[in-house]
Amino acid sequence: MALKATIFKAQLNIADMDRHYYGDHTLTIARHPSENDARMMVRLLAFALNASEGLEFTRGISTEDEPDIWQKNLHGEVKLWIELGEPDERRLRKASGRASQVRVYCYQPRADQPWWQKLARHVAAIDNLQLFHLPGDGASQLAELASRNMQLQVTIQEGEVGITDGEHHLSLSLEQWQ
Repeated sequence: MALKATIFKAQLNIADMDRHYYGDHTLTIARHPSENDARMMVRLLAFALNASEGLEFTRGISTEDEPDIWQKNLHGEVKLWIELGEPDERRLRKASGRASQVRVYCYQPRADQPWWQKLARHVAAIDNLQLFHLPGDGASQLAELASRNMQLQVTIQEGEVGITDGEHHLSLSLEQWQ
């Protein structure tokens, strides 16, 4: 018998002063059986950093032709393709051909640097690719905020991300590698 996804609910209040975006989002997040809390919360962080009308979670891990998050226009064309982790060159080239903008959020402190060193020169010419790294134990700190029913306030200002659940406060800063 196959394991089923675990459902999480999140009330996300976003104040992104860098992009002048302010909004509330009620999200249902299906955590795949092979996904841990850290990855799920990085997905939530990526959503907050790119929040806009039409941004949505996809079927994610279990599907080859979809990213973790995307935004499509009214004609069904992909405007924004968001990947988590360490996708290979082939996947990034395919994504850059399908979407106007591709963003990757990597979050594994020990594995990210060697992965990027091998990949960087191969994808440097992809103009619509941006890559961000969540340094240190940022992903595990995010995982501590995970609960089945979350109410999170996210504030983004000058590249700094503040996240609070009313009880705990977390401050993160991402590095842009490309």
